Amino acid sequence: QPLFEAEYSEILLCKNELHDALNNLSHWVKDEHVDKNLVTRLDSAFIRKDPYGVVLIIAPWNYPIHLLLVPLIGAIAAGNCVVIKPSEMTKKTERLVAEALPSYLDKDSFAVVTADVQETTQLLENKFDYIFFTGSSSVGRSVMAAAAKHLTPVTLELGGKNPCYVSDNCDVQNVARRVTWGRFFNAGQTCIAPDYVLCSLEMQEKLLPALREAITEFYGPNPQESPDFGRIVGDKQFQRVQVLLRSGRVAIGGQTDAETRYIAPTVLADVQPSDPIMQEEVFGPILPIVIVATADKAIDFINSQERPLVVYAFSSNDKEVNKVLERTSSGGFCGNDTLMHFTLNSLPFGGIGSSGLGMYHGKFTFDTFTHHRGCLHRNMGLETLNALRYPPYSQPK
Repeated sequence: QPLFEAEYSEILLCKNELHDALNNLSHWVKDEHVDKNLVTRLDSAFIRKDPYGVVLIIAPWNYPIHLLLVPLIGAIAAGNCVVIKPSEMTKKTERLVAEALPSYLDKDSFAVVTADVQETTQLLENKFDYIFFTGSSSVGRSVMAAAAKHLTPVTLELGGKNPCYVSDNCDVQNVARRVTWGRFFNAGQTCIAPDYVLCSLEMQEKLLPALREAITEFYGPNPQESPDFGRIVGDKQFQRVQVLLRSGRVAIGGQTDAETRYIAPTVLADVQPSDPIMQEEVFGPILPIVIVATADKAIDFINSQERPLVVYAFSSNDKEVNKVLERTSSGGFCGNDTLMHFTLNSLPFGGIGSSGLGMYHGKFTFDTFTHHRGCLHRNMGLETLNALRYPPYSQPK
């Protein structure tokens, strides 16, 4: 991954989360006093913020530091003990976490477990008080099934095919830059990347040269030589993504190199909804364009699919952006840009339906790992006020 991208996504965003927690923790953990009725006027009614207990955090490989530390910050802030399971796909990060974290955190309360698929399955047989998982929908189902055996609550941060609607009414150059950045950041291995573009045939013809220009502007005439363009994480993933290049027609890019796991920033034009690339999350540096006649047809297409992690809509007309927002359902929404909603700690981040369950970031992470315990502490005296509720019951009572 390019230095800037790693610095930004893995380090800076973690620091933001950390500062947010440190600055606000004393406020978050306080008992929250709530409204009372006539009968309980002299009593104390409040929400106590209790930890769940022992929490399991399972992190993925695409942002192996960020997606491990951000949930961990919230789990610690909420007072839990944590078992941390880094991804086995990113060996160097796994080793770094396993070696470094124990020297910073109390070993009795925080443990790093390095495990492959088989060992993770065994790990999930244990009874945890909460499980936080980031990864694919298929593995998410297995995690939820394992959690169900112990009635353990879960947060599942999954993926999906994030649609990106581009209206005929927009600044084509700006759209191209913002979409190019969001799609090819970390070589497309981002759960919130725009997965495919929906636009009219006319817009596709305007967008293609603008996308080509943006790709050249960002990565030079040969992106393979650019220090700012990433690589696919592993051989298995490389092969899976390479197969997806056969959909539609290659309008930009398409070059691959198995040895360095390089796939050029690629745009596929005239992609059919039945094509292989439209059957799974791309999770690589390929942007398919699907033609739709109108905004209404784009909305119908989005609503015919599983609910995504994020819906993107580009238009110079705010009404059009709002129409897409109002008539679709997704984990999050971002108008006229990509990825940027993820950077705000004040917004909850999470999926809906097959793109996930639960949310985090900022105070939402603290709340996710906190049991909100409803408490009423009554006054010992004033028994005459209670007489009305005791038997024998009578009509005057």
